[in-house]
Amino acid sequence: MKPMKRNELLVLLLILAIASWFRLAGLHDTPPGLYPDEAMVGNEAINAWNTKTFSVFYPYNNGEEGLYADIASIPIHFLGNTAFSLRLVSAIAGILTVLGVYLLARRMFDSWELAAMAAFFLATGFWHVNFSRIGFRAILAPMFAVWGFYELYKGLETNRIWHWVLAGVSFGLGMYTYIAFRVMPLAILLVLGAYWLALSAAFSHGKFAFVRHQLAGGVAAMIGVGILVCLPIAAYFVGHPADFVGRTSQISVFSTSNPVMTVAVNTVKTLGMFFLAGDSNWRHNISGAPILFWPVAALFAAGLVHTLWRFYDSWRKRGHPGVVQTLLLSWFLIGLIPEIFSNEGIPHALRSIIDAPVVAIISAVGLHWLTVWLRKWYAMRDTHKICLPGPRGHRWCVGEGSLVVGISVISLLFAIGVAEANRYFVTWAQDPNVPGAFNENYADIARHINSLPPATLKYVIVNAGGVLVNGIPMPAQTVMYLTDTWTPADQAAHHVVYLLPEQVASTRIPRGAAVFSIDP
Repeated sequence: MKPMKRNELLVLLLILAIASWFRLAGLHDTPPGLYPDEAMVGNEAINAWNTKTFSVFYPYNNGEEGLYADIASIPIHFLGNTAFSLRLVSAIAGILTVLGVYLLARRMFDSWELAAMAAFFLATGFWHVNFSRIGFRAILAPMFAVWGFYELYKGLETNRIWHWVLAGVSFGLGMYTYIAFRVMPLAILLVLGAYWLALSAAFSHGKFAFVRHQLAGGVAAMIGVGILVCLPIAAYFVGHPADFVGRTSQISVFSTSNPVMTVAVNTVKTLGMFFLAGDSNWRHNISGAPILFWPVAALFAAGLVHTLWRFYDSWRKRGHPGVVQTLLLSWFLIGLIPEIFSNEGIPHALRSIIDAPVVAIISAVGLHWLTVWLRKWYAMRDTHKICLPGPRGHRWCVGEGSLVVGISVISLLFAIGVAEANRYFVTWAQDPNVPGAFNENYADIARHINSLPPATLKYVIVNAGGVLVNGIPMPAQTVMYLTDTWTPADQAAHHVVYLLPEQVASTRIPRGAAVFSIDP
């Protein structure tokens, strides 16, 4: 593996700057409002910081892994109870995922150009950008997946123990992010199996025995560290087995009358979301639009075909699947299982977000494959070179065909980046459906309450229904987070009273009190 050169480092820094702009620009008001599920995480974070009772799992709102809330408690404590401070964790996780994609793709393909393409697709792609700007814990899942596979791949190549340990840490921490991450061990096993078959085909019996012994030690270290990292949340689930299943049992295909047919239909819809019709939820997507911009979708299709062919060709010629192709295909297909085996809101961009990095890499494979083919095509037809003066009297020469292809690829990527920015910041962010999807009306109530004198009594009537949290329906979480009134003590300190509709008639609201209504 060649070390990074200056030009490559500059390209990587440029991509990270683009990724940062896509995730941080206007984050204080885009998305508008604050969805109650996001606010619930913020309230958990505030309470954890104030009481110093950080948890691996929070049972509120059907339950959720606690890592996001525990991390978010830091920016919320120092920056305040705002949507920005809550969503900042997602933005940073998204940027780190882009970096991980670059390093993983460079390691797998030994090509910084392909790695740059993959990182750029993830940096600008609406699918990942959108969830990098929302305070959902799911965004941590692709981050730990990409870094886990990066360290796993380095462990396979170098067999250095710290790479195996870091892989175990990454995969273990992934279990604290999102329930969909639980399918990743299956992808890991398939990658290890492919590598095992490749080793057995490459070495003689004696040499294979030695290499097998080394590999077993590294794998054991990864598994052991992963188990140690998972012990706290595993212990929690042993004591609270109902939380392990949680909402999964409510939305499982096995709760339908015909699970087999449901899985078949879901598979078609899920694969179709990349090309034909995507998630219709405005929080997750431009309602109904494919989750990939059409040129990227075409490149993804080309990359998927190329990957499948290389997988088959390796098996046909060498008797084993390629490790790189196994990693890409197993990650992609297994990452779709949580969506395919659910019966709610299919296609569902959030439930499959763990696949965003591998989709970006496969799309880059498609573009790189096309680029290599075009360069060869030009090389057979044109040998003319263009030379420019370089430093120290040297001349820098490049084939005319390579220059044309290079400029074309850069122009394509630039056009995709501009179009993706327009898709998110204009087409989606300015659509009138988006404020309602994030309950901006609830955030307006919170802003009004915050603008009143502290001594003013404020009564908030919660007419909207939902899962009860401390006896109050979920929609109130937005107002509670933005006004710092989640606990009874905080409500008393800020003179805020939350009432259910049936409590209004029996409550004497003083003259001069401000009254607000959280409606469906």
